[in-house]
Amino acid sequence: MTSPKKATATAHPNIALVKYWGKRDEALILPHQSSLSVTLGPLSVTTTVEFREGPDEVELNGRVAEGSERSRVLHVLDVLRAGTPQGGAKVVSRGDFPASAGLASSAAGFAALAVAARAAAGLPRDPRAESILARLGSGSACRSVQGGVCIWRRGQAADGSDSFAEQLVDASFWPELRLVVAMVSREEKDVKSRDGMRLTEETSPYYLAWATDAELEVERASELIRRKDLEKLGELAERNAWRMHATALAADPPLCYLKPATLELILRLKEARRQGVPVWFTLDAGPNPVLLTDAAHEDAAVALARSCGAAEVVRCAPGGDARVVDAHLF
Repeated sequence: MTSPKKATATAHPNIALVKYWGKRDEALILPHQSSLSVTLGPLSVTTTVEFREGPDEVELNGRVAEGSERSRVLHVLDVLRAGTPQGGAKVVSRGDFPASAGLASSAAGFAALAVAARAAAGLPRDPRAESILARLGSGSACRSVQGGVCIWRRGQAADGSDSFAEQLVDASFWPELRLVVAMVSREEKDVKSRDGMRLTEETSPYYLAWATDAELEVERASELIRRKDLEKLGELAERNAWRMHATALAADPPLCYLKPATLELILRLKEARRQGVPVWFTLDAGPNPVLLTDAAHEDAAVALARSCGAAEVVRCAPGGDARVVDAHLF
């Protein structure tokens, strides 16, 4: 290389309304079933990638990455460099929300990495290629390349070439939709998602039923989103979340991501609805519920979350696409 190649990208996390939980191929990160998610703005991860002479360097949230964190980042870069040799890479990534708390921080991080790395390599924007590359770092990252509502199609090809996310509607489609993140715990998970998925798949007697049901829910959820039917979508999101966590609880040993405050909040939602507040929950592999509501009732959802002990509440709306930005991190 005669001159450095550097690019920076920002991506938002996402929250799945129809969950991804389990891989049919660990190496390629291919899911057993499709999933559907909403991108969460304004939460974001920004990543700068520079290709230059020298060894690879990876820094995540102010510290040098080690172990599996480093290897996952370098794996994504190695796949890219296999097709377009670039030399060594320096990667710096920073997020504005806590990692490993069930908020898909790795999804935003690997989506930003894929977009930035391809841009640094001089490749054009290509959501499908970016989604496939991001998937190799974190499965749910493929759903953070584009904004609004995205569907990760499970695909059929053994090489994963047809397993990527595609946008159902963009961020402007449902401007009244609100997603309130209730931070009831900032503790890192005892069991990371990829380990929890493997344990659940291998030991839960409910797993096959879970995967079959979740695949069917994607198309149902898609239709409800097209109709902007918040009530029915909320009911579907709660049903899917309960079933995912029930499947994990039936693993051996049982896998529980919920905290007491998690249960207190989600069990109070039924009473809130009886009092006229349209609010439902979804919950990824972590303790922090995300409440679905509309703009008119956002304040009520925030107040409910705080009354149940949420130390921090983040107001979100559908976020936009991952994008290349001019301000580098180094």
